[in-house]
Amino acid sequence: MRAFLWAVAWWACVAGVAHAEPASALRARFDALRQQGAGALFDRPVFLQSTETDDHAQGDVHGLIDHPYAKLRKALLQADRWCAILILHLNVQYCRAGGSADAPVLDVGVGRKFDQPLRDLYWMKLGWRVEAAADDRLQVVMQAAEGPFGTKDFRIEFEAVPFEADRTLFHLAYGYGYGAAARWALNVYLATVGRGKLGFSVVGQDDAGRPVRAGGLRGLLERNTVRYQLAIEAYLDALAQPPAQQQRVSLEGWFDATERYPLQLHEIERSAYIEMKLAEVQRSANAAPPGP
Repeated sequence: MRAFLWAVAWWACVAGVAHAEPASALRARFDALRQQGAGALFDRPVFLQSTETDDHAQGDVHGLIDHPYAKLRKALLQADRWCAILILHLNVQYCRAGGSADAPVLDVGVGRKFDQPLRDLYWMKLGWRVEAAADDRLQVVMQAAEGPFGTKDFRIEFEAVPFEADRTLFHLAYGYGYGAAARWALNVYLATVGRGKLGFSVVGQDDAGRPVRAGGLRGLLERNTVRYQLAIEAYLDALAQPPAQQQRVSLEGWFDATERYPLQLHEIERSAYIEMKLAEVQRSANAAPPGP
């Protein structure tokens, strides 16, 4: 039951998002967020927003990343590179790029925060495509029309535009639709396994004047949005190392980055995370996903 509920929660955090912003709109949006300070992730030029309705939820991160645009664009224009990013997430236990040159697909297996047999994971095929790869804008989209447990219309989108010589402006978005079954399971998950876990947005104050942060579905969405944003950064940072060291360095970088936000993101100890992930990377390379 816990595996069922957890998987619903994860799928809900990778579902479809709003339409892409043109380069000029992306810059204007970032400038407005920076001036307002809305959703700032502590002392970083990164801003998180999230919304939730009865049948749709969405998380968006706008921010600056310390890599030149040309380097970033080159690094993110291959589907298998995104598997190296996605698998940094604690709960992504398998990712392999497949499909055809014209229609790449990512086979993704999701589980809990410990190793599980492939047959026990929850599986989906993410269609992967490049919508823009120009000198002034990159847009990569991963999406599927349907997912397990009632999730639907889900989409992972990454956009980037040049900002400064050594920095790039990006927008990472997650959104999803869900039906009654997924909504019920999510609510049960949040009342049991996910009870007490918080997001980043401040939604009020307690009696002592301390900030109260988003919980429930919104908190869940925010945690995973930030986890994927940090995964992109960790992957890009690791490219400065020799190829044989990049995987481990990206894992170490991701874990250390998440520990900047222990209230929201701490789930497992560093050595256990790295050992588990190195094994999962090898499994993704050597074992085919289970058949239908």
